[in-house]
Amino acid sequence: MRYDMIVLGSGPAGLSAAVAARGRNKSVLVIGNRWQDSPLARAEQVDNYLGMPSLSGAELLDRFTRHAEEMGVNLIVGKALAVMPWEGFQVTVGSELYAGDALILAPGVVCQAKYPGEAEYLGRGVSYCATCDGMLYRGRPVAVVGRSREAPREAAYLKELGCQVVYVAPKRPDTLDTDIPFVQAGRLEVEGEQMVTGLRADGALIPCSGVFILREAVAPTDLLPQLKTENGVIRVDRSMATSIPGVYAAGDCTGEPLQVSKAVGEGLVAALSAAEYLDRRGREGAG
Repeated sequence: MRYDMIVLGSGPAGLSAAVAARGRNKSVLVIGNRWQDSPLARAEQVDNYLGMPSLSGAELLDRFTRHAEEMGVNLIVGKALAVMPWEGFQVTVGSELYAGDALILAPGVVCQAKYPGEAEYLGRGVSYCATCDGMLYRGRPVAVVGRSREAPREAAYLKELGCQVVYVAPKRPDTLDTDIPFVQAGRLEVEGEQMVTGLRADGALIPCSGVFILREAVAPTDLLPQLKTENGVIRVDRSMATSIPGVYAAGDCTGEPLQVSKAVGEGLVAALSAAEYLDRRGREGAG
């Protein structure tokens, strides 16, 4: 299905953007984690959100989510694995593909140090999406670096495709298929020449053609490598526009202060700017 806007992130910034977009009569899809899994949900008391003092983080997020649902926002629980700027934006979530004419990034803070060799071999053997790239490695050895709850399932999917899978993690997950070889390791390095040739795990080399690094979230700059950042956060102007036309950002991903009020305000501005962008494109197309 195609939407006017796709919002990546189901926290205060993303939900605020979605509600504002619905107020402009735009169709909206929000992709994110369950609000119960948000760090904000663990806050015992939030006293600095105007008009609603002394609520817990869970109470705030519950109200935000119900408001978005009542406004007709479509919400799905999932992780964006890939974004392709084509006829708007195509977003891959698991095995599903969603299309939107504008994109709002509101993922919060995605903290993930890269492994040595990861960035250098991204697209040359390193992948963040088993569903997207698994077929490229059918019949070939691959290493799955499991750093998410879904990683064992994605490893099983690769095995079903015919890949020769080795699963690498600090601890063997209970849900990992017993017939998938497991290597316990925490210190990793991707090796290669023109393409990936192996994964070094705590010093031992695992020869492979592909390395699937499966984390809980994919950083916006990995989804959109051309996205400009500054001091580790997404660079935006006062309209919350990023360096990519049609892409806006809001909330913690744009920098401090990391506060609910700031996230909600930026989400509103991002959605209004995205709506204006879509309306302007519609007028230009009609003309």
